[in-house]
Amino acid sequence: MPPSVLVFDVNETLIDIDSIAPLFGELFGDERVLREWFNQLVMYSMTATLSEHYVDFFTLGQGVLHMLADVHRVRLTDDDVLRLRTAMRTMPAHPDVAPALTDLRANGFRLATLTNSPHIDSGPTPLEHAGLAGFFEQQLTVDSCRAFKPAPAVYRYVCRVMEVPPADCMMVAAHVWDLLGAHNVGFSSALITRPGNPPLPVDGLPQPTLVANDLGELAAQLTKAPR
Repeated sequence: MPPSVLVFDVNETLIDIDSIAPLFGELFGDERVLREWFNQLVMYSMTATLSEHYVDFFTLGQGVLHMLADVHRVRLTDDDVLRLRTAMRTMPAHPDVAPALTDLRANGFRLATLTNSPHIDSGPTPLEHAGLAGFFEQQLTVDSCRAFKPAPAVYRYVCRVMEVPPADCMMVAAHVWDLLGAHNVGFSSALITRPGNPPLPVDGLPQPTLVANDLGELAAQLTKAPR
């Protein structure tokens, strides 16, 4: 049976982190440092959870920025760090996202998000800024669990809030590591192969239930499936 609830990762899956590459080009002289920063951010978020520590994703992101500045021998100002924090909150949506979400919701799917990014105390959320907030029944953050994806607790939290069993949920993400965490608690999964995010063909690891180049392709796959 197809899932009734689609749970979307936010950063890179729905919103375009490459939009902040010019900031890294300005600060480090190389836009590719964006990927180094994001990969280190994900690694240290997992490490913090495994070692039973927690700081929010934006705070961790600022710390990783300072670490890379030391590595690359770059001098950062407080204003540079503030610019990154602002950029993390104001990234645009990928162009395929809004049409696909419209189609999925029209076909009866319940939509939610699950992001490593924290609650926003004031001002618009990243989804609100990207014009996507209205599509979702729930905007959930791991901040409520004080543990980062792919910890099992965060996916089980989604099930409690949405009042559904794991088998009714499909995790939609551009990151294989996120989908492995969702599989671990009984979700199905869909990998969106944004640039730089291919499948991981390793025997012994669960493979995505569906693979799509973008959300439009995923919506076409899901809406054609019998329900």
